[in-house]
Amino acid sequence: MKILATHYSIKDCDIGEGTIIRDFVNLYGCKIGRDCKIAAYVEVQRGVAIGDRCKVEAFAFIPTGVTIGNEVFIGPHVCFTNDLHPRAVGDWEITPTVVKDGASIGAGSVIVCGVTIGEGAMVGAGSVVTRDVPDGATVVGNPARPIRRG
Repeated sequence: MKILATHYSIKDCDIGEGTIIRDFVNLYGCKIGRDCKIAAYVEVQRGVAIGDRCKVEAFAFIPTGVTIGNEVFIGPHVCFTNDLHPRAVGDWEITPTVVKDGASIGAGSVIVCGVTIGEGAMVGAGSVVTRDVPDGATVVGNPARPIRRG
């Protein structure tokens, strides 16, 4: 791991060799693979697993319940959710989300929990993903719809 940052919070993480971490990140209780690039202002929460050779751009939010495969691109300002019925008080339930190897998620996209983004799939910038994305497909819009099948 190579920390190219002055200000950061990294606690109880397993971070692979060759991974680069930039300023103002919050990483806790997560696993990040080898040769990844984590940009500034990224938060990765407890229990998240990120594979090898991934790139997570600035201001991405990756909460508990998300699993990301190898060679995945997460664009700037991508936001994953992890609760289908969020409330300020009371119990809540984590709904898992999976991003498979080689997928790319464009800037500003929102990934609603409980979906699987398939291998090599592409999510267009600004999309809101509410359903599974098939392997190799390209989806865009709100809600995200296929424009190209894999």
